Amino acid sequence: MTPMGIDRNQLEAIERRLAGERGNRFVRGGPRIAMLYPSPYRAGMSSLGFQQVLSHLQDAGFAAERAFLPDDVPAWRKSRSVLCTYETLTPISHFPVIGVSLAYELELAGLITALELAGIPPLRRDRGSSHPRILLGGPLTFSNPLPAAPFVDAMLLGEADHVCVPAMRAASDVAGDRWLDAVAALGAFVPALHGERMPPVGIAPDTMLPAQARILAPEAELRDMFLVEGERGCHRACTFCVMRRSTNGGMRLVPADHLLSIIPEAAKRVGLVGAAISDHPQLVELLRGIVESGREVGVSSLRADRIAKKPAIAEWLRAGGYRTLTVASDAASEALRREISKGTKEKHLLACAEQARALKYKVLKVYMMVGLPGETDQDMDELIRFSTELSRIVPTSLGIAPFVPKRNTPMDTVEFAGVQTVERRLKYLKRGLKGKAVVRPTSARWAWVEAQLAQGGAAAGEAVLEAVHAGGTFAHYKRALTAMADESKAPWRKVAI
Repeated sequence: MTPMGIDRNQLEAIERRLAGERGNRFVRGGPRIAMLYPSPYRAGMSSLGFQQVLSHLQDAGFAAERAFLPDDVPAWRKSRSVLCTYETLTPISHFPVIGVSLAYELELAGLITALELAGIPPLRRDRGSSHPRILLGGPLTFSNPLPAAPFVDAMLLGEADHVCVPAMRAASDVAGDRWLDAVAALGAFVPALHGERMPPVGIAPDTMLPAQARILAPEAELRDMFLVEGERGCHRACTFCVMRRSTNGGMRLVPADHLLSIIPEAAKRVGLVGAAISDHPQLVELLRGIVESGREVGVSSLRADRIAKKPAIAEWLRAGGYRTLTVASDAASEALRREISKGTKEKHLLACAEQARALKYKVLKVYMMVGLPGETDQDMDELIRFSTELSRIVPTSLGIAPFVPKRNTPMDTVEFAGVQTVERRLKYLKRGLKGKAVVRPTSARWAWVEAQLAQGGAAAGEAVLEAVHAGGTFAHYKRALTAMADESKAPWRKVAI
């Protein structure tokens, strides 16, 4: 063990990652904050929001340091290492304030684990004045962060660009419980004050756009990629999506010339982030500018109808290093797509397949959901028939996720289809497409857990704690969540399995 109480292998991994990074502007001095991402380093350093808040805090004079869930939690536990920051190897339990970025429901287990690895009681009610104050934000707060409420002191909901600095100042400087009143005045959700009544989701001023990642990390999932926001929000009305046009003012554009001007010289790969980046009216010019500067390019979301109408998008992506053309269909049939206000038609997907073949893409990947309300075997038959057509044009892969209803969407009250129904649909699909297209589904069981948390309150969070302590398998989650749903009087809807 090292003097810092960190296993030598873990220390070597941290040192290697820090040595490979470019753009880390950490400076000692100033108020100390630990920024915790409750998933491994490779995921955290590919999070634009996490990097953006880190930059805001460092620009404001905070000595903001990063911490991540270990890559191998069992090995970390066995070594009895303390969870520490990358920059100074300080245990995060020694910081007065911890900022947490939570991306989606299933990361809640990572937050619980990270706090316990740090020696911090995960439940707020078990902590005292000697423990760090914990402030949470991240993508999950656009929908339903209530299951995280038992574990944090306050939450910044929605866009936090404009409030993260004053909130962290309040958490660092204001004595006693008055700091909770101070962050509540900034629009934060404070469970001790608000119960389960959340204030409105925050909206940052357009002057703070675009978000951009300052640190290039070779060991991130998006390896060595400069992430920058091409637009924020979406102008479309897909009924299942948290980022539909009614959220935070719809689509807010960043001009192409401004985006090109802020790409650092050291960046050889550029990732354009946005809920509807393929709808950016200057996307072709932006892609051309990036590729002609000698860089590779990636985008976060592609709509098949936009690619069909603007073939130059696929052309410049291919020139920028893309080998897979990825688009979203989101439902098995055209009738279902109309039901969820998704404008993608078969002709758009066929056009994408033709472009992929002409441009020598290796694969056309199509994302979609199963388990939508009203879905039948006939919809599955249409998907099999049409995917077979696509596969005759270009090798095709289907990335399939079970539909999970989210709060703050028109489909909030829709029931989860159920594990057995989803698994039956997936088996039917795999049989129908065997030897024709690759089918890569995510777990129906964990989608059920996600659905429970997406609809849950604080009681669901405590059920996650129980499941984590029991061993963290699906069976543990099923037992804990089912019991909590039966016993809880909190206003949340039990999701059938």
